[in-house]
Amino acid sequence: MVVHTQTHTTLLTRLADSRDRAAWDEFCARYGELIRGFSRRYGLQPADVEDVQQDVLLSLSKAMPSFTYDPAKGKFRSYLKTVVIHAAQKRMLQKHPGARLDEVESTTRAEASDVRVDEKWEAEWRQYHLRLAMRTVRAEFNESDLEAFDRYAVGGEDARRIAEDLGLSVDQVYQAKSRITRRLAALVAEQVADEG
Repeated sequence: MVVHTQTHTTLLTRLADSRDRAAWDEFCARYGELIRGFSRRYGLQPADVEDVQQDVLLSLSKAMPSFTYDPAKGKFRSYLKTVVIHAAQKRMLQKHPGARLDEVESTTRAEASDVRVDEKWEAEWRQYHLRLAMRTVRAEFNESDLEAFDRYAVGGEDARRIAEDLGLSVDQVYQAKSRITRRLAALVAEQVADEG
């Protein structure tokens, strides 16, 4: 389980120092899965997905020394989205060697405002936060509650059958779903608030 030891804004401040390896490692631990997940949703092949992540990190390493996070100007999430979409679009257009850089940048701006791309980003953002929250939940709840939740809330199985299989009452299956759902919602809210 990855534990984020720094607040989001502290981490962003530390990224200004390109030599702070621990900050970049934490950034990759926090956002690598999101970047790769979006790249896959965008339709990139596995090798290109890894290249996009490297391109995003390179772009950020160049921008972070002069970057000042100001929540009043917007969320870091929006900035990261723009960088990731730009890197994904550039990778897609590299498959077409006749494209010019200004065409890549123009297309990237159009793609960044494209509703479908926004939907892909939002879907991946939600999944990213849910996966992150599930890591914590898996460490906090016992196996039978987790299995009941997975089978009932996620898998849609009959609560009576789950209760019978796990040696629980039907009410315990419902309670497991309720407790884990509440905890997931709280964790996701914390994570999103921490993002700024």
